[in-house]
This record gives sequence, structure tokens and C-alpha cells, in this order.
Amino acid sequence: MWLASPALPIGGFSYSEGLEAAIDKGFVHDEESACVWLIDQLHHSQARGDMAALAQMVVAWQANDRARLTELSQWVHATRETAELRLQSEQMGRSMLEWLRNQNTVDAESVDLCNALVPTYPLTFALALSLTSAPLEQCLQTYAFGWAENMVQAALKSVPLGQNSGQRILLAMSQNISQAVAQALATSDAARQVFSPMLAILSAQHETQYSRLFRS
Repeated sequence: MWLASPALPIGGFSYSEGLEAAIDKGFVHDEESACVWLIDQLHHSQARGDMAALAQMVVAWQANDRARLTELSQWVHATRETAELRLQSEQMGRSMLEWLRNQNTVDAESVDLCNALVPTYPLTFALALSLTSAPLEQCLQTYAFGWAENMVQAALKSVPLGQNSGQRILLAMSQNISQAVAQALATSDAARQVFSPMLAILSAQHETQYSRLFRS
């Protein structure tokens, strides 16, 4: 539950992951369009990409499978489609690793491996999840709900929306999390993908967007 909190000091609140650019272009403009956009992103971007890799990383951390962690880490780093998305993944990964060190819950060998592989957010968050010994399904639910809360907060600030609208969107997203988790767990290496062209285009355009609230 702690790891699912948007108050975790890793900087997630400062990113919209293309949502702010979608608002600027008019694709997202009210509660309904924000809800549809975020649920689509949950299924088409998160579930078949990062969540699928995250599940496999948790297992690899628990087995201390360095070769598998190296393979998955390289995949995550190579599939960031824009400079903004890569910087987000690296910044949040380093902050997550630093938080774990401050909690005295991670050993020096794991820290060294993360730094050697480039500590992306999926890699370090998977490390944190692996230390909880929670069932894999709950691990992915934790990740998905934390991501959903951050994205809803981004929508509240940038659409903008009221708090009740935000709660309705979060409810709708929560009702889709179980399906997204099941999809991620069933995704093989061959099927795992990050292919959301419009999201990548918007993320690239966001770099020079005027004006903006978020770092991505």
C-alpha cells in the first residue's frame, strides 16, 4: 500500500506522460475524454508494455537472475520512445533506488546492479515490490493504482477537472486494473510491446509546448 501512494518521494507527480500534450491538442477536454484516454493508455501502453516487464522483473529479482534482469532492463531503456519518457524513467528510477537505500531495505549488491544497468523506474520499482514478498498479482495492482492516481491528478490540474470528476475517473480506471493486470501477466516476451504512436508523437511535441505544468 505504501508503494502505491502518489506521495512516494520519487517525482511521479511532476509527469503527465503525454496527457498535457493531448489536452493542448484538444484530444482530451473534459471528464469523459480524460477517462477514455487514460483507460486506453492503461490497456494499450501500460499493460502490454511496462506492467508485463515489471512482472517479469519482480520474479527475476526474487530469483537473483542477473542475466534476466539485464535483458529486461535493456528492453525498458530501449523502448522509451522520446527523450522526455526516457528522462522520466531514469529520474524516477534513481529516486526510487535512493528511497529504498534510505529505508535500509535494499542490499548493496542490488544497488550496484541497478546502477550498472541504468536504474529505470520499472527496474527499481520491481526491486521494491520483490522485497515485499507480495503475490505477483498484488504487485501489479500496486503499480497500476499508483500510476492511475498520478495520472488522474495530472488531469485534475491540466484539463482542469473538479475533485468529483477525478474520483469518477479513478473509479473507472480501478475497475479496469484487474483486466490490465491479467493481460500483463499473460504477456510473453514475444508479445510484450510499447507501440502507442500518438502517445509518442504527443510526448515529443510536449518538449516544446507552451505553456506547460508537467515535465512530460
